[in-house]
Amino acid sequence: MEKEMLAIAKFKSGEGKFEKFMGWMQSDEGMGVRETIAHVEKTVPAVAPNKSYVMFKVSVHNEENMKQFASGQNPVAKPIFDECIESIKMWEMSPVKL
Repeated sequence: MEKEMLAIAKFKSGEGKFEKFMGWMQSDEGMGVRETIAHVEKTVPAVAPNKSYVMFKVSVHNEENMKQFASGQNPVAKPIFDECIESIKMWEMSPVKL
């Protein structure tokens, strides 16, 4: 079952953490991991003006893998998370009828 989630990732201080992390997310390795978790083509990113954090609206199809990924426990993603990510917070989203 597909679930909409919002994730905010705060980067560790230091030069180039945003660029390194986003480069990995767009690499073949990163895309391979992301495809096991969510519909990559539906992901909507947003970046803080100072690049200290990034926000993603994600259409998740494997919630357990998403939790593993976001907590930095995915074995493929762990090295980049350990190097670049300070923390991640996630929320489940639900539509609001207007």
